Amino acid sequence: MYQLAPNIELLFTEAGDYHDRVRAAAAAGFSSVEMWGPTGVDAPSTPKDLPALKAALEETGTTLEAQLAEPRTQFMIPPWDHSEFFRKLDEGVEIARELGTPRIVVGSGTGFGGWKRQVQLDKLIEIYQKAIAQIDGSGVTLVLEPVNVRVDHPGSLLDRTSEAVYVARGVDSPSFGVLYDIYHSAVEGEDMRAELAGAGDLIRYVQLADAPGRGEPGAGSIDWVERLGWLRASGYDGPIGLEYYPTIESAASVRHIVEVAARA
Repeated sequence: MYQLAPNIELLFTEAGDYHDRVRAAAAAGFSSVEMWGPTGVDAPSTPKDLPALKAALEETGTTLEAQLAEPRTQFMIPPWDHSEFFRKLDEGVEIARELGTPRIVVGSGTGFGGWKRQVQLDKLIEIYQKAIAQIDGSGVTLVLEPVNVRVDHPGSLLDRTSEAVYVARGVDSPSFGVLYDIYHSAVEGEDMRAELAGAGDLIRYVQLADAPGRGEPGAGSIDWVERLGWLRASGYDGPIGLEYYPTIESAASVRHIVEVAARA
């Protein structure tokens, strides 16, 4: 059975603040959760009471599977000074270690204006090699997320799983991998089986939402029995983040995917 991790930015919001959402998720049977940025630097993230969040995680025995890098990964903004990204990376790793979070999610932003695509991908490799060297020994893994440009993230550089895999192969570190988001991949029209086969063991985290609409599983047209079967066949057995916008109450919205995951 897959370990499912509700996103506490979007799910169990009925419970109140983030630490209360952890308790609500645990009461609903989950032993893992995920979130966006810990300090709320980037909207729509909001600041977390980190001591209260840590207390709730420890009290319930819940693992925080992933958090986002802050500031939101954006490298092309003049004067192309990446020092804030690297400075905040240290802060993010410190928070991750305090909360017991094994992964920080990073991206490409809109890339580097005016450069050929291949050059931009190689520049990402250079940046993330430096980032991995900086956090060496921390025990935290960086996972690179390609996102769809058709609906949610127009203008983003990295929208193809294969290109995220290319960057990860270039970084060449056990502390760097790919976040495969089933929703983003579906919106881009990718062949999930082919993408997973091409990625091999570089998939270090998975997220999902239904498509179209980015709602709870069952609200769109994705066959989740089929998709989780493909995921299992690929060899991935790690956690899956539930990063969707529920159209119904949280506990009810997770029911279908919990049932499917129990059989996957």
